[in-house]
Amino acid sequence: MNEQFWWFLARGSGVVAWLFLTASVLWGIFLSTDLFPKHRRPVWLLDLHRWLGGLTVAFVVVHVGSLIADSYVQFDLTDVLVPFASEWKPGPVALGVLGMWGLVAVEATSLAMKRLPKRIWRGIHLMSYVTFWFSGLHGAFAGTDALRPLFVITLTVSVVGVVFTGTYRLINGRKRRRAIIPATVPQGSAAGNR
Repeated sequence: MNEQFWWFLARGSGVVAWLFLTASVLWGIFLSTDLFPKHRRPVWLLDLHRWLGGLTVAFVVVHVGSLIADSYVQFDLTDVLVPFASEWKPGPVALGVLGMWGLVAVEATSLAMKRLPKRIWRGIHLMSYVTFWFSGLHGAFAGTDALRPLFVITLTVSVVGVVFTGTYRLINGRKRRRAIIPATVPQGSAAGNR
C-alpha cells in the first residue's frame, strides 16, 4: 500500500464530506421555503435531506479515522475530538472539531426529532449554519488543498449558494410570519383585554 494512502483518503474524504454538508444545508433551506409546500411535498424530498446528512457523517468519520491512521501529521484521538488540543494548526483544526460536534448534535437530534420539543430541535438544527461555516473555514485554513483552483471554486460556489439561499429563506420567512400575524388584535380577544 502507498505510504500516502491515508493522507490522500483524509484529504478526499474531507472534501467529499464538505460537499455533502453543503448539499444537505442547501436542500434543507429549499425544504423550508415555499418552493416545496408541505401539503404537496413528496416524502422522498425529506428523505434526500436526511440521506445527505447521513453521508456527511459517514465521510467525516472516514476523514477523522484517516487522519489518525496517517503518519504525516501525528493526530491522536484527543487531537480530533477536543478543540485546540492539536499542536498542528490548532485554530483551524479546532474549527473542524467544533464543526464535527455541531454535525453530531444536528444529526442526533434529527434522529430523535419526534421525541424532542420542536423549539429545542429547531434551535439545535439551526446550528447547521454554524457547522457549515466552521467546516468551510477548517477546510480553507487547515486543508492542504486550500489553494488549488478547483477547491477555491468549489468553496466559493458553496458559500455563495448557502448565503444566497439562506438570505432568501430569512427574507421569505419574515414575510410569511407577517402575513400570518394579524396587524391588530380584535377588541374582544383575550390578548386585547390585558
